[in-house]
This record gives sequence, C-alpha cells and structure tokens, in this order.
Amino acid sequence: MADIRNYTMNFGPQHPAAHGVLRLVLELDGEVVDRADPHIGLLHRGTEKLAETKPFNQSIGYMDRLDYVSMMCNEHAYVSAIEKLLGIEVPIRAQYIRVMFDEITRILNHLMGLGTHGLDVGAMTMFLYCFREREDLMDCYEAVSGARLHATYYRVGGVYRDLPDTMPQYQPSKWHSKKDVAKINDNRQGSLLDFIWDFTERFPKHVDEYETLLTDNRIWKQRTVGIGVVSPERALQLGFSGPMLRGSGIEWDLRRKQPYAVYDKMDFDIPVGVEGDCYDRYLVRVEEMRQSNRIIRQCVEWLRNNPGPVISDDHKIASPDRETMKYDMESLIHHFKLYTEGYCVPEGEVYSAIEHPKGEFGIYLLSDGANKPYRLKIRAPGFAHLASLDEMTRGHMIPDVVAVIGTQDIVFGEIDR
Repeated sequence: MADIRNYTMNFGPQHPAAHGVLRLVLELDGEVVDRADPHIGLLHRGTEKLAETKPFNQSIGYMDRLDYVSMMCNEHAYVSAIEKLLGIEVPIRAQYIRVMFDEITRILNHLMGLGTHGLDVGAMTMFLYCFREREDLMDCYEAVSGARLHATYYRVGGVYRDLPDTMPQYQPSKWHSKKDVAKINDNRQGSLLDFIWDFTERFPKHVDEYETLLTDNRIWKQRTVGIGVVSPERALQLGFSGPMLRGSGIEWDLRRKQPYAVYDKMDFDIPVGVEGDCYDRYLVRVEEMRQSNRIIRQCVEWLRNNPGPVISDDHKIASPDRETMKYDMESLIHHFKLYTEGYCVPEGEVYSAIEHPKGEFGIYLLSDGANKPYRLKIRAPGFAHLASLDEMTRGHMIPDVVAVIGTQDIVFGEIDR
C-alpha cells in the first residue's frame, strides 16, 4: 500500500476568504483538516505603543482604525475609559447620540459580516444586498463627522457636534437625470434624524429579504448547519463574547448585564442560539440587526424631543466652539493648550468595556498623572475568537474552514494591533 502522509497548505494571507491578512497553515489528511495554525502579525501597526506616545485626545482617531468596520464603537470604549479616570459626567443628549451611533455601527458591522460570509461560501447576491443598506448608514457617518469610515466623532466629554439639520443631496450628472436625482433625494429633505427614521422604517423589510435569500436556502444550510460547533461551556473557556458566545446559547450582553451610556433605558431583546454552530451564529446576527433597529428608533424619538448640550462645558478637556474662539482670548488659549499638550489625567487604572458588534471590546488604561497614557491595552474580541480556529475547524473539510472564518467575523485591524 502507498504511504498516506499529511501535507501542509497555506491558506492566505492573499486569500479572498481570509478576511484581512490572516495566514493559516493547514495540516491536511486528504481534504480533512487535522490542524489549523493561525499566523498573525502581518498587519501589525503598534497601536497600543503609539497611543502611549501621544496626548490622550490625539489617540481617538487610532481607535477607528482597529476594527475598521466598527469605528464608533471602538471610540466609545476609549473615551469612556478616559472619562472614568477624569470623573466626567457626559451630557444626556450625547449619551443618546452615542447609543444611536453604536447601534448604527452594529448594523454596519453585521451587514459587512453577513455579506462577506455569504460571498465566501458562494452567495453573491447577499453581498450586493447588504452593501445597498450600508451606503445609507455610511451617509449618516458622513453627515456628522465628514468622514465615511474613520469618523473620530466621539470626544472625551461627549461628541464632536450636534446632529445636522440637513442631509447632503445628490446632484444631477451625465449618469443621473434630474428626475432620477429627485427620487434618490426624496428621503434627504429633512434632518439627519428624519433620514435615520426613514431608514428604520425600511430596514426590517430588507432584513426579511436577507432571510428569504439565506435562512431556508438548502445550500446555505448545508454549508453552515453543524459546522464549527462550540458548546456553551467551551465557549466560556475560550473567552468568547458577543454573537460567538450568544450563538452557543449563553445570554451575555454587556448592554444588559453592565449597562453603560443609556442602555438601561432601552427596550430590546438579546437573541441566543441553541446548537452553537455557524448557522445559529448567523441567526443571532440577523436578529441583532432587528433589535438594533428598535434601539435606534427609541433614540431618534428621544433626541427629537430633547435638545441640549452634546459635550462637556469644561474647556480644560473639551474644545470651545470655533465661533467663541475667534473673539474670546481665554477660549483661544484653551483651544491652543488642548491641541498642543492636551490635558493631564489623574493617576490610576481603569478597564472600560462595551458590547462591540463582535463581542467585548475593552480598553485597559493606566495613567501616571501625565498628559498621555502610561500603558494602554486593548482587549479585542476577535483575538480570542481566532485562537479557537484550530479547535473549530479540526475534522472539517477545507471549504468548512472558510465558513468558520466567516462566522467568526474577523477583522484583522483589532487582532494585529
């Protein structure tokens, strides 16, 4: 008989289903995976060390670049850690705006995860459908911050500015006639809140479309049911959080268990899975999008009826508005000092965690009383999930590895930080 020997295969880093720069070394017995060894570090940018060389307020923009699909959620964890050390009370309106944008970000993240997961296992249409809705939410990002991706909208003490009263309009061009443009601009005639409300009216029907495409699709079920099963006990031992943990049947959500901002005032449900396989995690994420839609609607209703300040009035930590700065010498000095040397944070250590779309995203911050962090440690949810890749893929076929990477919803910016 011929000798049968295991052979090794490189999966990535330049692989369409590797999600970032994951190099996975697979030991194969025929087409069955015996061992999967993730090699990381190909994207490393040293975010934690960079943050230790800059004043506190200059590192907010680095947070966007960690998980670059969940930008504002990363910012939220970082600014809330600094706020805890400073003992600052954030205006209630800013807290509602933060919660609204956290949930917009959750939908953005799940749409990207769902679309690319579908694409990885061969469902092309899913990707196109998901990106249609992402476009609207990206416009919300752009309306408040001027950037579609790296917003840097959250600030220590609140948010950069209040929600705009107008939305940018599409203009006629050689590709779009006046009639076409008028139709596209139909829901952009009011404020940002009106635009978001219109989106929340339409979105549940779009989620139904995704479910029509995938939930009972036999090919999708063949590729995900019974694949990458993780028991509830094992999920806890592996340090899972977010949809990966809830997909295994454990109802753990920081928005409910350790409420921050105004989540304790919100009415929403926490979806959980039963089997702990790729299919259950897909169902959890779909239901989370519906729940996020509910939360956004509650925030919009409150924000419409309650005007007020959106950032702390302590100009030692929050910049005065530009209009005041132009004629008031004291404001000009505050502005200058804030953007050159920043502010000193009292000595101490703090861990601030939020329910990020991918799981528990935590910032451990150590201050020695200077104007920059002494140490910054980021607890990224994807890192713990990636560590389980070997266990989740062992005994499965090569195509199942793709389905498992998709269900982990990995973004490498937060792993190679």
